[in-house]
Amino acid sequence: MKTTLTSLVAALVLAGCASVGTVDPAQLPQAPAAYKAQSANGAAALTASWWQPFADPVLDDLVARAMAANTSVQAAANRLAQARAALGGAEASRLPQVGLAAGAGRSSTPGQPVPQPATQYNAGLSLAYELDLGGRLLHERNAAALDVLSREQLLADARLLVQANVARGYLALRALDAEREIVRGTVAAYGETLSLTEKRARAGDVADLDLARVRAELAANEAEALALDRRRLELETALAVLLGEPASNFRLAPTAWATALPAVPAGLPSELLQRRPDLAAARSQLQAAQARVGVAQAAWWPSLSLTAQGGGVSNELSNLLRSGAGTWGVGLLAALPIFDGGRREAGVNTAKAQLDGSAIAFREQFLLALKDVEDQLGALTLLQQQGEANARAVSAASQALKLSDTRYRNGLVSQLELLDARRSELANKRAALQVRSAQYQATVGLIRALGGGWSSDAGVKLAGV
Repeated sequence: MKTTLTSLVAALVLAGCASVGTVDPAQLPQAPAAYKAQSANGAAALTASWWQPFADPVLDDLVARAMAANTSVQAAANRLAQARAALGGAEASRLPQVGLAAGAGRSSTPGQPVPQPATQYNAGLSLAYELDLGGRLLHERNAAALDVLSREQLLADARLLVQANVARGYLALRALDAEREIVRGTVAAYGETLSLTEKRARAGDVADLDLARVRAELAANEAEALALDRRRLELETALAVLLGEPASNFRLAPTAWATALPAVPAGLPSELLQRRPDLAAARSQLQAAQARVGVAQAAWWPSLSLTAQGGGVSNELSNLLRSGAGTWGVGLLAALPIFDGGRREAGVNTAKAQLDGSAIAFREQFLLALKDVEDQLGALTLLQQQGEANARAVSAASQALKLSDTRYRNGLVSQLELLDARRSELANKRAALQVRSAQYQATVGLIRALGGGWSSDAGVKLAGV
């Protein structure tokens, strides 16, 4: 029997000494040497307030309001406060626990001919301290600290996401305002054409079919202008939600779109990708899962607690603190589970599986982040070329419309040619505007993908596993 117990204790100690689960760095994704799509433009590095180089005071104000009242940011801050409170509890469990107790009781002494009730008073100070033999408390504290770090990084990511969404929503709204002006200008032009056609119809110079065509084009563009108004309303209410304000009270007056477009510098270092706060949070969660493997493995160690108490007991309250009434005691409490049906082993396996899951989640997050950067860099390169082609198309379409209008007024071409030229100019102007809007959206997307810009001293850097 003695040999069996000795072997069992040795196995438990060896299990407790087992190394904490680790992640092979080779299994984690690494930053690429260079991105496939790189801008050839030179530009100054963005500051921590990455939206300021857009040089738009309205955008600055909207971002400030969102940071003060956005509910997603407030929720992330609340989760951080909860994680910090949990860390405080984990740190407290590693410290001695001191308590003070006092009480009074009344009882009778049995065995007496006439039992005499008596009152007994007691007061004492107690101390308890758990010896962290297997490092369980330390691992719990480290995991809680990493949870706090992860929540801090997720709060930074929530702020960055809200800032990017505010910028995207605002820039989309300004682009829509510009598009509405183009469409309304076209509606006014069709109105002039309709007036001219009606005059010529009354004079018998054009057929009723030509008049019907112009009216149809005018009505179609009026409907398109109303559709853009509806879309603007949706963008405006979405901005209100981001700002944490009631949609009914939020208004953003249309103005000229004069927002600057920051140029992307050439040769962005791939290391910038790793300072993304969501990636930093994913790695902190991976490290926390690693620490919790240590917590599960420490369950194989015996639990050992030291206790001490001192105080006094007396039948008289006035004698409670006298030396003759003093009592004291010390104790050592050890506990070692012998058979638990495999619960501790299952706990270790669960923690290791969760560690593997965290590693997979980190790898997936990294690959998605790399995709975001490549998508936005590639989009900016192609959008620049597309914008140049659109500019040539707008110039040619405007020249064609000018010539067609002059020839139509002089009766040299049919109305169909004029209407076709106007449709072509409108389509090319709107396409050019949409490409310009996409350039702004891709720039904000790239800033978001890089964790807040392309300055090497901004953002959150990842700690090693």
